[in-house]
Amino acid sequence: MKITYFDCSSGISGDMCLGALVDAGVSIKKLESELRKIPIRGYKLKAKKVKRAGLRATKVDVVQKSEVRSQKSEAKKWQDIEKIIKFSSLSDEIKQKGLRIFRRLFSAEAKVHGERFNKVHLHELGAVDCIVDILGTIIGLEILGIKRVYVSPVNIGGGSVKTEHGILPVPAPATAEILRAQNTEHRTQVYSDGTDFELTTPTGAAILRELSSNFGNMPDMVVEKIGIGAGSKDFKDRPNVLRIFIGNPPIPPLEKGGKGGFEKEFPEQKVTVIETNIDDMNPQAYEYVMDRLFKGGALDVYLTQVIMKKSRPGIKLTVLCSNKAREDIVKIIFEETTTIGLRFYEADRRTLKREIKELGTALGRMRFKISKLGNKIIKVTPEYEDCKRLARKLNMPLIEVIKRVSSGNP
Repeated sequence: MKITYFDCSSGISGDMCLGALVDAGVSIKKLESELRKIPIRGYKLKAKKVKRAGLRATKVDVVQKSEVRSQKSEAKKWQDIEKIIKFSSLSDEIKQKGLRIFRRLFSAEAKVHGERFNKVHLHELGAVDCIVDILGTIIGLEILGIKRVYVSPVNIGGGSVKTEHGILPVPAPATAEILRAQNTEHRTQVYSDGTDFELTTPTGAAILRELSSNFGNMPDMVVEKIGIGAGSKDFKDRPNVLRIFIGNPPIPPLEKGGKGGFEKEFPEQKVTVIETNIDDMNPQAYEYVMDRLFKGGALDVYLTQVIMKKSRPGIKLTVLCSNKAREDIVKIIFEETTTIGLRFYEADRRTLKREIKELGTALGRMRFKISKLGNKIIKVTPEYEDCKRLARKLNMPLIEVIKRVSSGNP
């Protein structure tokens, strides 16, 4: 599973995100091809190598034709942006992520300027630039196969910025609202090093808040690629860049056991157990919920029948996941179930080393799960889905198929 870490020591903006992704290997042609699925025209992407305080980086700009630049008042309300994204031929997942980012932007602008959500304009953001920066970032992450985004503490800069509302302090009010902690589990860490410049823009802040899994120090990872995106200003004393580190979480090796090597033969893992009790949900929905949870990184999901208050029958939903996947799992549970609260705790877990192999049986070839203690095979279990397939193919009772292939295990 690919993950990435955004180093925001010089802040973040939409064009810095695009530059870092292109620098990490996203093809400009591929990016433009995907962006053409959005019903906006009159622009092109321009990438070039630049230096920021002596550090090589990639600068990506959205270059618009003159007639497009003269139409900046168009498509700047929520309903305009929503229509453009929904009418695109992008995947539903990309559309939903894009809409969430724009909703956060519009909500922040509406709150800080005291306007209604459907009336507010994104005064400081050109519509085309903003759409390309946001959706281009989401597309770039998908092209690279990145599933989770982690973010460093964010440098917001300092000084002031000129806007249509006049000279405002940095961070701009909309940026500050977007970065404000809105719950105890997903807090953005911000700071300022005193740089007299707006380092973090509203677009950059919204991208982080919606796409990130967590904020803080770099997670344990095996780094495979590094992308460096340049900001517009070149400071003399520090590189104005966004660095992204791309790779995979480390896989702990199975240690060889010796005398008294029980703990080494069964590597210990830290997992999060998430639980919630539900008594008001259509049971037909649980299959879909479980599918989403597994796709979101759950290690195991199970349901337990319980009796709740007022003697109401209910379901206890339990999810096991890695500690890093916790926030993604929590979000899915809140989105897909009727619960309004849940509990979680950390637990230790030990497992046998497992692998899937296709083996021959008297009924045909099928997959087996082979569990090992060190190099010793402890269990060989036929895969249930393959047993079902053979039962249908041979018109044989499923229980008989399981019995025959299990008794003939190698």
